[in-house]
Order: sequence, then C-alpha cells, then structure tokens
Amino acid sequence: MVSIPDRKTALRLALVATAAASMAACASHPKPAYPTTRPPAAAPAPRGETAPPPAPVSQAALPGSEQDFVINVGDRVYFDFDKFQIRPDAQPILDAQSAWLSKYPAVTVRIEGNCDERGTREYNLALGARRANAVRDYLVAHGVASGRITTISYGKEKPIDPGSGDEADQHNRNAHTAITGGAAAR
Repeated sequence: MVSIPDRKTALRLALVATAAASMAACASHPKPAYPTTRPPAAAPAPRGETAPPPAPVSQAALPGSEQDFVINVGDRVYFDFDKFQIRPDAQPILDAQSAWLSKYPAVTVRIEGNCDERGTREYNLALGARRANAVRDYLVAHGVASGRITTISYGKEKPIDPGSGDEADQHNRNAHTAITGGAAAR
C-alpha cells in the first residue's frame, strides 16, 4: 500500500510528465510560415524632379449600390401634416429615384410609409399606407415596373426623429425607399 505523501508525489510527477508531453507535442509542430511579398518599389524620379504623389483612394459610392442610391439620389421624401399628396419639393427626388431604378432594372425596393406621433395607431397605419402608395404610384407613372416595388406602412411605429414637437413631426412624416434586392455590393 502506498502512503499519502507518496500519492501526492506520484500525482505531481504525473502532472509534470503530462505538461512536458504537451509542450513536446506543440514543439514538434512548428507554425507554418506564410510568405509575404513587398510591394514593388516605385521608380526613382529623374534628378531634380520629385515623384508624383500617389493617386487618392476613391471614396465614391459604387454605382448601382444602396450607398449610391442614398447619397446620389435620395431615399426619403416628406409629407405635410395629415396629407399623402406628393409635395413639389419631393418630385425631383422621386424623378431621380425613377431614373436610377430605370438604370438598374434588377433592383427591387420597398416604400415604407411613416407618420408623426399624433393620431391613433390605426389612423397612422392607414395614412402611412396612403403615403407609401402615393410614392409607388409616382414611380410607376415614371416608368418603374410595379412588380419591383412593395409597400408597407409603419404608421408612427418607427420614427426617425425620437424628439417631439414640430421639427420632429416634420421629419417623421415621410416615405422611405429601401432597396431590398439587386443592388451592387459595396
């Protein structure tokens, strides 16, 4: 029979042996070295001249991307209180949307109708639907195939301005054109 101090010693030896075996196993498999290449050196400039600076990196949106649509066209139009008629200031944005959508016929969109916080939930859902449909009808009348457009009303459920008052209400009375498919990757 083995005494308790001998058990402790045996256990310590077993742990040390296990640790040594683990370290040996790691040491026997060196990490792979991945080759790296340096960029080609620029040709030196002729004497007395300085080398031209590198070309700037383009920050422009990729044509046909969602970012291109939002930045260069505009994805939101606004409405007057309790109205769903397209305002004169929204027409250039919707004209640009229809032209962009004509240029990229694979893109599909969802028109999201939104309202301010005034009124009942049910009333605002109906008003948001009328706003979304007004934008869809405008785009269809300007050459966009109706099958590429879906509509939804969020009523007052998804405000873009969480504040309250006239300014927030003006922001929240809108129709947002969201790209749902077919856009170029960024």
